[in-house]
Amino acid sequence: MKKRNNIIISFDDEVPLLQAVKILRESKEIITDVLSPFPVHGLDEALSIKRSRIPVVGFIFGALGAILAFGFQAWVFTVSYPLIIGGKPFFSVPTFIPITFEVTVLFAGLSMVAALLIRSRLKPDIRFNPVDERITDDRFVILVDDADEKTTLNRVKLLLSGIHTLEIR
Repeated sequence: MKKRNNIIISFDDEVPLLQAVKILRESKEIITDVLSPFPVHGLDEALSIKRSRIPVVGFIFGALGAILAFGFQAWVFTVSYPLIIGGKPFFSVPTFIPITFEVTVLFAGLSMVAALLIRSRLKPDIRFNPVDERITDDRFVILVDDADEKTTLNRVKLLLSGIHTLEIR
């Protein structure tokens, strides 16, 4: 299997980065990744990245947590261990609300963290080999796949000739 190489395009600002992404997408180049030191507004739309479904996971597990917490409290205080506390009835909904809310937030938060780690394929032994040492500081990088025979370094340089790039290699 042939090792895939990338053409590395470096920028010092996000405006030329967005322009370059749009030009490369219009010319049907395969953008492998875009690396930036901070989130760039409009980059998701320029790369046609779909919205994440992680909030849906949070909602589902939050609702599950609310149902479980409320149901458990209702069962404990009415069936399993009914006690009269402060003259309140056994099934007192207002006293169940704080615990229900806390368990909802706990389930939603933990499930969203787990979904993010699973979706991102993050694990403790991940090794990061940076393409450019300055991508965590002030450098923006586009990686273009050059596996296609029509994608060459000269073609990419020609496409991005009107944009301020720091380096194309």
